[in-house]
Amino acid sequence: MQKVLILGAAGRDFHNFNVVFRQNPDFKVVAFTATQIPDIANRRYPPELAGPLYPQGIPIAEEKEMERLIAEQAIDVVVFSYSDVSYPTVMHLASRTVAAGADFWLLGTEHTQLKASVPVVSVCAVRTGCGKSPVSRRVAAELRRLGWKPVVIRHPMPYGDLAEQAVQRFARLEDLERHNCTIEEREEYEPHIVNGTVVYAGVDYEGILRQAEREGDLILWDGGNNDTPFYASDLEIVVADPHRPGHELGYFPGEVNLRRAHVVIINKVDTAEPHNVDLVRQNVRQNNPQATIIAAACKVSVANPEQIKGRRVLVVEDGPTLTHGEMPYGAGVVAARQWGAAELVDARPYAVGSIRGTYQRFTHLTTLLPAMGYNAIQRHELEETINRVPADLVLVATPVDLGGILRLNKPCVRVGYEVEERTQPTIADVLSQFTARHEHRLEAARTAV
Repeated sequence: MQKVLILGAAGRDFHNFNVVFRQNPDFKVVAFTATQIPDIANRRYPPELAGPLYPQGIPIAEEKEMERLIAEQAIDVVVFSYSDVSYPTVMHLASRTVAAGADFWLLGTEHTQLKASVPVVSVCAVRTGCGKSPVSRRVAAELRRLGWKPVVIRHPMPYGDLAEQAVQRFARLEDLERHNCTIEEREEYEPHIVNGTVVYAGVDYEGILRQAEREGDLILWDGGNNDTPFYASDLEIVVADPHRPGHELGYFPGEVNLRRAHVVIINKVDTAEPHNVDLVRQNVRQNNPQATIIAAACKVSVANPEQIKGRRVLVVEDGPTLTHGEMPYGAGVVAARQWGAAELVDARPYAVGSIRGTYQRFTHLTTLLPAMGYNAIQRHELEETINRVPADLVLVATPVDLGGILRLNKPCVRVGYEVEERTQPTIADVLSQFTARHEHRLEAARTAV
């Protein structure tokens, strides 16, 4: 029996355990490690999810404890299981592992993907913050127009009680409150719910899949970070970002997505330098010549742009885009500049608690505020930080209505962003071709209803 340590960030690591190790007596998973996400370490993967081979569950330690665990537990294999990581970071972890005496593994997609009984379309990305969420919303809308009943399954964000979060279903906004969703979860679930699409998420992705298959005739996998799909996909759509040219070949497993993609959407071409768009296109052509390429704008919109002109604004952007994704700005900054804000107010002098710590860790962030909210304490710190900033207006450029969940002392203006194709074929064309190939499955689903 080989002893295993799984390096993770409360998502892919749990899935890899469930599908590869949970029922395999040839391996014993001694522990998980955690990084990226706060308050995951020093907990346990519960026995209800770990299965009969692990009646006490599995401890979760901090990643910095890796060498100690390898030595004390005589670990044979370290399995890398999280996403949106630069190649130097992955290889530093590999070197630390090998130096400590263990093997270093990357599990392949074929070993970790579950198979569905209905068609699967996946939307993934080469980095966090490419604009994948508006692409997912657009794909869901087009599939409905074509006669499908899609159900979205979202990449995991299990920040609460893992056993209770095994299978979660979100059909109404009230479900977000019932499941005590974080800001990060709300950012991904709320727009789909508002558009009438049921969302599933959680920890046990086989249980999630089997329940979702009974509710829809097509699964739309809405990926997180730049992770690969948990389900074998009939159509893999991958979003790339020309604001970070070359990242599509420098981060794991984003390059895996790029090489597997049936369709690559080069997003944000309206705000990127043309030569950077060309570089991304060239990298796609060289590494996945069969992929269909779509160039798209990420159109920023504001309901009342006249409120922005001449005002001192605090821009609040999607948190993971700025942190994991390393982006220095997002749609909120674009909107502030486009509609004539007098000043982007720097929130750093007014940040409190973990928000101040976020600025210290991610020094590329200056005149904008990441919408961090992994727990109730951090949500309160975000609220206090916003209220302390001497701005006339808050530009909320996250997919969730922060003004509805935080008690803010200044007016908010929401910034929206949607994809708009600039080349042929369009997303609608691709999905029409997909539907034609799977017409028999769609007809079978209609007949069953």
